[in-house]
Amino acid sequence: MALNFTAIDFETANGSPASACSVGLVKVRDGKVVDKTGWFIKPPLGVDHFNEWNVRIHGITPTDVADALLWELQLPDLIAFADGDPLVAHNAGFDMGVIKSACAASLIACPDFEYLCSLQVARRTYNLDSYRLPVAAMAAGFEDFDHHNALADAEACAAIVVHAAKRHDALDVAQLAQIAGVRMGAIGVGALTAAAERQSMALS
Repeated sequence: MALNFTAIDFETANGSPASACSVGLVKVRDGKVVDKTGWFIKPPLGVDHFNEWNVRIHGITPTDVADALLWELQLPDLIAFADGDPLVAHNAGFDMGVIKSACAASLIACPDFEYLCSLQVARRTYNLDSYRLPVAAMAAGFEDFDHHNALADAEACAAIVVHAAKRHDALDVAQLAQIAGVRMGAIGVGALTAAAERQSMALS
């Protein structure tokens, strides 16, 4: 067992979870960051407008994504970088919703991923007034990052999971989830089926 995972964060162009316009990815091996990357995404057609509110938050504009690849063309790079890892994200329901919704809007199958929510882990690890990413990251010793920059947010998320695993003496992501009392999630038909089979075996 080893603390291996890929942290992920998305920014969106508007209120639609399908409107991914940026992604950040951070690879962790044995509890240490070994690789990181990020890129702009041209949101799927039909959800490719930019709301002023979203632009104000993350600073990404239509000009920034003009030459970026559409979701269905860059998704293979995301899958290749994750390379079978469980994903971790802060408020993971949002980020996994981006993957599912962007795939649906692009008329392609959702890839299989297991995932862990660092927000839920933080709530079971720290005693804080807020568990927003900047506050939880500060508790993990990761401070002064460019919040709402997808790569910086993914780095902060990775720092929370690594720190929490050390505090809980967890050897991998699944054990961290078990000790912290949170559930691993899954997206994609294959991952959902595998997760259901494991749960059934555990109950039998």
